Amino acid sequence: MVRDGYIYGFSLLVVATALFWFTGAWVWAVVPVLLAAFFLWFFRDPQRVIPSGTGLIVSPGDGLVTETVSIATPNGPRQRISIFLSVFDVHVNRSPISGILSRVQYQTGKYLNAMNPASADQNEQNIVTVRGDGADEGIEVTFKQIAGLLARRIVFNFDEGQAVARGQRVGLIKFGSRVDVILPAAAEIRVKVGQAVKGGASVLAAMPQGDRT
Repeated sequence: MVRDGYIYGFSLLVVATALFWFTGAWVWAVVPVLLAAFFLWFFRDPQRVIPSGTGLIVSPGDGLVTETVSIATPNGPRQRISIFLSVFDVHVNRSPISGILSRVQYQTGKYLNAMNPASADQNEQNIVTVRGDGADEGIEVTFKQIAGLLARRIVFNFDEGQAVARGQRVGLIKFGSRVDVILPAAAEIRVKVGQAVKGGASVLAAMPQGDRT
């Protein structure tokens, strides 16, 4: 479980205990107990089996694939996969590939509904680029942690220049949100719109052998 779950959950249990102690009526403790149970459940952090292999790109988060599209960028054509994280999904984020963090950039913005396509550019977000090494050498993947209508805090636990492993926990987005993954144009997409994916465990795409750009 993420530390925040313990903080919120046990704090609310203390509130529930205090209310029962001072009022003598258990009914006053019901709401904080239910909220404590929700936060302990929401901030769950299950173990995942990380796929092994060369050139695999895994999902950085749990959720529903809402878009797979080709896009133009200043660095040439790329592909983008958008994943919507509802309040019922695990919100821990993981690195899509193994490599070095070449860019970590936080951007302030709005809190549009994460299902709104405009949220990809206008919402508060953290933009992370990983340059692959090892089995992922030559691949460059960017993923965005995008705040949603309810999300008000993005957490990222690493700095530029640090190394991460494929599927390694790197942060989280609190409550409903969205993750966008920017892939090389040559990547072979292995998911489709409407498919549920699991962070660190689901393969979003794979690079053809010999083509890592």
